[in-house]
Amino acid sequence: MFLNGKQQVRVAILDLYEGQPNQGMRCIREILFQWAKDNDIEISGKEYDVRLKNELPDTSYDIYLSSGGPGDPLASRFDDWDIAWNRWLGKIVRWNANPDNENKKYVFFICHSFQLACRHFNTGLVCKRRSTSFGVFPVHMLQEGHNEPVFDEMKDPFYAVDSRDYQVIQPHHEVLKDMGAKILCIEKSRPHVPYERAIMAIRFNDYMIGTQFHPEADPTGMSHHLQTEEKRKTVIDNHGEDKLRSMLEQLEDPDKIAWTYSHILPNFLNHAVGLLQEVTA
Repeated sequence: MFLNGKQQVRVAILDLYEGQPNQGMRCIREILFQWAKDNDIEISGKEYDVRLKNELPDTSYDIYLSSGGPGDPLASRFDDWDIAWNRWLGKIVRWNANPDNENKKYVFFICHSFQLACRHFNTGLVCKRRSTSFGVFPVHMLQEGHNEPVFDEMKDPFYAVDSRDYQVIQPHHEVLKDMGAKILCIEKSRPHVPYERAIMAIRFNDYMIGTQFHPEADPTGMSHHLQTEEKRKTVIDNHGEDKLRSMLEQLEDPDKIAWTYSHILPNFLNHAVGLLQEVTA
């Protein structure tokens, strides 16, 4: 749709933070605002409080961004909000599968939402990590990642903010193959420990993609997080003080977190809007 000469894009943000303090929602808003400004696009939309108010969007939006959030992605499966979220996802899948619906719906899942999506589609084992992962870590692309437009201009490895107690491992390859899904990248190699590397991103289908890391995280928010007492203790306990110092230094590097922040979600938005424009052309 075009309004006053500008393309108008409807975007729904699904907030899964359960009212807890976070930097994620701020970052998502700022990326959307800057992207719309850079591309002369008019954004209309709404934020939905999924967990506290059991709010879910309808199918009137073009793009859906489902956030990270706290807690166990397995224990909530019988909670009303979780059931509603999965019902919403199923509705979007059915919309996109209907050939009569030319305007497809594009979805990006972040961290907790990615784990819920993996549970929904049964693409791998969702389980608790041995210890919390929090900080700045390298992410290694697979071949499909190099071919993914959302990862355009990303290096291999690239650096991302990781913040999770759970993980997706042991991909169900037959399920992935049947649904046309592709694993895009995996956790950093740790040959000195006997643990599987987590799946860090999946292209679920032509319209849905997700990452287990936080592509929306910016250096400012991450620095704030790393310097709170709780997070400092988490990183030091799990990785040592040298690692904490290294993470803080990495935030100053424009080729690391700043690069990921300025590329992955904007690439997703560009790709989705490009496909939407093809339909309306």
